[in-house]
Amino acid sequence: MCHITQRSSTFSFPKICSVFWRFHHTSTSHCCSCSKIISDEKYQDPFQLGRKDLKNLYEDIKKELLVSAAELKEMCDYYFDGKGKAFRPMIVVLMARACNIHHNNSKEMQASQRSVAIIAEMIHTASLVHDDVIDDANSRRGKRTLNQIWGERKAVLAGDFILSAASVALARIGNTTIISVLTQVIEDLVRGEFLQLGSKENENERFAHYLEKTFKKTASLIANSCKAVSILSCPDPKVHEIAYQYGKNVGIAFQLIDDVLDFTSCADHLGKPTAADLKLGLATGPVLFACRQFPEMNAMIMRRFSKPGDVERARKYVLQSDGVQQTTYLAQRYCHAATREIRKLRPSPEREALVHLTEMVLMRDK
Repeated sequence: MCHITQRSSTFSFPKICSVFWRFHHTSTSHCCSCSKIISDEKYQDPFQLGRKDLKNLYEDIKKELLVSAAELKEMCDYYFDGKGKAFRPMIVVLMARACNIHHNNSKEMQASQRSVAIIAEMIHTASLVHDDVIDDANSRRGKRTLNQIWGERKAVLAGDFILSAASVALARIGNTTIISVLTQVIEDLVRGEFLQLGSKENENERFAHYLEKTFKKTASLIANSCKAVSILSCPDPKVHEIAYQYGKNVGIAFQLIDDVLDFTSCADHLGKPTAADLKLGLATGPVLFACRQFPEMNAMIMRRFSKPGDVERARKYVLQSDGVQQTTYLAQRYCHAATREIRKLRPSPEREALVHLTEMVLMRDK
């Protein structure tokens, strides 16, 4: 089981490249359809269904961040203010319950499964703190970033401390397979950040590079957290793979929509500046699709939009092209793939909530 678990944790990039190109070539003759996926089952609100398991989530996270230094405590508590949607923990607890019901019709949530949800949110938040330092970001979730308030050095240390506390909580679970699965997330986050710092001259390699970065920086956490709770649920490797594939596909779709919103949402609504990725020199899905209609964008991509006027011109090209629509369409395809995976589990309210969660990912506006 350990051998199968480790193998399926590894991202098979050639597969997702072929998936993208299949999606891409079939999409060129179709208009983007942003309509909801219609489900015959009774609607299950994911947030309502997961509320019980997420009660006191942030209080429990703060208990993991026990520290005597007042300033460090204030920094660590800054983003754990209870105002976030807890998107990742909510997916994890729903997946845990769906797998528990699938395996032996158990209605109980294991304490270790809830711990995985807590750890996932801690790892995610630590990565945000570090990302903001790397990007020299000014705002996050509608308020000033840690690095803007306390400075870059202290922000890095706060992110490190949150990550170390997550590692302690992970060790406390006492399952070496779970430790292996979730530490893969940390490795992927680092590798993803390095991928983001680089770029590809070959236009055909750029989308592959972008999707690999997207998986490692965003989807790996969701995929491996879902896999971890499935391992705690049952011994069947097929269930582990279902959980992993669902999380991977939802995670990639989530980031694709995030990249769309960077061009279509206003800064106040999004909680951070728009066109932020262009300002950082990053070519995301909408930009890469727009290049097909505006080849002159290739030179801007290679110089990472560094010349005066590049950001404004690139944004204009994206909005004039079908880049936003094509990226949204690609996100839809990933959500369809996630739905196909999760429907392999036994029917349950949690399974249906995970299906509807894919719709919410596509329809979100911030």
